[in-house]
Amino acid sequence: MGWFTAGAVYVVIWFLVLFAVLPFGIRPLDPDDIGAASGAPANPRLLLRFAVTTVVAAVFWGAFLYAVDTGLLNLRPEAYSG
Repeated sequence: MGWFTAGAVYVVIWFLVLFAVLPFGIRPLDPDDIGAASGAPANPRLLLRFAVTTVVAAVFWGAFLYAVDTGLLNLRPEAYSG
């Protein structure tokens, strides 16, 4: 697998993990808070979420690269030509 493909896989894994991490620990704003949407989080802590996402995505990406490198996961099209 080339570096471009490995990078593209990391980006996809990163966004999947981000959307899985976003809802954890969200508390809505007080209903008395004027000028904010009713579903807006009180404290989104995006930098913390991005850091957690990066670490978790790196672990999944490393596992993916290990599976491809050892042959547990084969992505070559000629393997499926029957």
